[in-house]
Amino acid sequence: MNEITVAALDTERFIAEKVAEIRAAVGDGTAINALSGGVDSSAVTLLGHRALGERLRTVFVENGLMREGEAEMVVRVFGELGVPVEVIDARDAFFGALAGLTDPEAKREAITQTFYRDIFGRLVRESGATFLLQGTILTDVDETVAGIKRQHNVLAQLGIDPQQAFGYAVIEPLIQLRKDGVRAVAEALGLPKSIAQRMPFPGPALAARVIGEATPERIATVRRATTVVEEVLRDSGAFQVMAILHEDRVTGVRDGVRDFGQQIEVRCWDSVDARTATPTRLPFDTLERLAEGILREVPGVVSVTYAIAPKPPSTMEAV
Repeated sequence: MNEITVAALDTERFIAEKVAEIRAAVGDGTAINALSGGVDSSAVTLLGHRALGERLRTVFVENGLMREGEAEMVVRVFGELGVPVEVIDARDAFFGALAGLTDPEAKREAITQTFYRDIFGRLVRESGATFLLQGTILTDVDETVAGIKRQHNVLAQLGIDPQQAFGYAVIEPLIQLRKDGVRAVAEALGLPKSIAQRMPFPGPALAARVIGEATPERIATVRRATTVVEEVLRDSGAFQVMAILHEDRVTGVRDGVRDFGQQIEVRCWDSVDARTATPTRLPFDTLERLAEGILREVPGVVSVTYAIAPKPPSTMEAV
């Protein structure tokens, strides 16, 4: 595939070409669109909507791993854009698949199989659709092929034929772009700034921010911490911010008594396209507000740290 840099990107021409490609691929049939609320899947949603109209079924998979209020926000925003969104409750399926898993790649593979084989496989069989639209971008492919980490939405580049493996073809209109290019396309499509400039969020969602087993209880902990971190750092100008829940417990003290509790690591990144990144130089009083908010709002946490290693050798997500 040929990369289209943001400097070379003609957004209107790109949009027209991708709408035509989607129409040609789907023909008179129907397609399912996987919408998560991030800029990548949101841009694909509007491309697919322009191409297919009512022949596109847009679904938000509630996997239990998303941020607070995510499903409600997505349904509201896209409803205002004239795109109906169906919420699929798949929490039991995802937590069942993740049960007992601690290895990062095993967790990612469990999410991949649950997403493509179980959830969308069923939706395809029920609806008769033969195509799935999704927001894979070039950075997803690069990191997966290089062995840095498996992105759940990368299939063909690993020799996986989705038609043979899952029973449907996958259309990836954004696969020539990186994040800055996707943002430009999103704005040209008319997506609100709250979506077009939204911070990246991993495909495995909060499971990528829990070191060790991603149980409902541990996801709930990192979800609460994420809410605090995103609120405190809302105006930081950072490319991406996140809370990471560590696996090991650490010794703390509450009310004069030992409290063997949990540790949250805060990460805040400056980057353009996620290939390289440096930690944001936050003021110390901001770090103090982060710690105070997390310790106050997240039960069981006794330690808050801030990551200062750049990418590389670090990665933006922990898992």
